Amino acid sequence: PSGCRMPPVTARTRRSAAAQVSSVATTPPTASPWPPRYLVALCRATRESPSTELGVSPRGATALLHAAKAWAWLSGRWYVSPDEVKAVAKPALRHRLMVRPELELEGITADGLLDSVLSTVPAPR
Repeated sequence: PSGCRMPPVTARTRRSAAAQVSSVATTPPTASPWPPRYLVALCRATRESPSTELGVSPRGATALLHAAKAWAWLSGRWYVSPDEVKAVAKPALRHRLMVRPELELEGITADGLLDSVLSTVPAPR
């Protein structure tokens, strides 16, 4: 829309934003270290699902963590919660798994598989 202009992103602002995202904690100081366990459980569930030909790799779990930290930073949070992980799971992981071809013919998609995983793997509280 007209009148809604953002300043251009420079190399300096990009480096600054990347440093701020890197400083986002994975947990609040008083919480248990849930993110690695939850992320690993989500990715493992994609590998163990009978619907997948190929599940999310450990690199995919790392990418999910980075995306969740960026989402938390954009949301003004200083730590990652399960909500951030869930919010970015499909965009971060859909291209990192392969649904079995016969199930794709039946209409099963990577997003549907991720919805199933997100609803069955218990999120920490």
